Amino acid sequence: MNKLDKIISQLDFSFFGSGQHKIEADNFLKKDNAVLLDLRAREETETLKLSLRHHLPVLEIPFHELPARLNELPRDKFIGLFGSSGVRSSMAFIYLKAQGFENIRLVDGGYEQLVEALKPGKIFKRINNQINSKDT
Repeated sequence: MNKLDKIISQLDFSFFGSGQHKIEADNFLKKDNAVLLDLRAREETETLKLSLRHHLPVLEIPFHELPARLNELPRDKFIGLFGSSGVRSSMAFIYLKAQGFENIRLVDGGYEQLVEALKPGKIFKRINNQINSKDT
């Protein structure tokens, strides 16, 4: 059994039913030591840039460039996978699992959930928490 076969055989009903493959946008943005992997095409990122300056770094690697740029991904950080509808992030999830990445999840809900998690009150709270943690 090759690596990909082994990974796919582990993704059974209990895996998907328990949600081990995804994370809510709100919860992802609260994570420390994390990075968002934006898998959208350049044309998409040029049109709508995701900057999470007050939350975490964003790596823009179009899905089709992932194999050639795999070395740019940090293995010591939690990686949230983002694509506009979930198709690319789902494929990237399986690919990255086969490449030995364990600490990865799909950021659930696409644009809608991400925008909801980035409303002014939530950003304000995040910035205040960062300021207060520096003061202590």
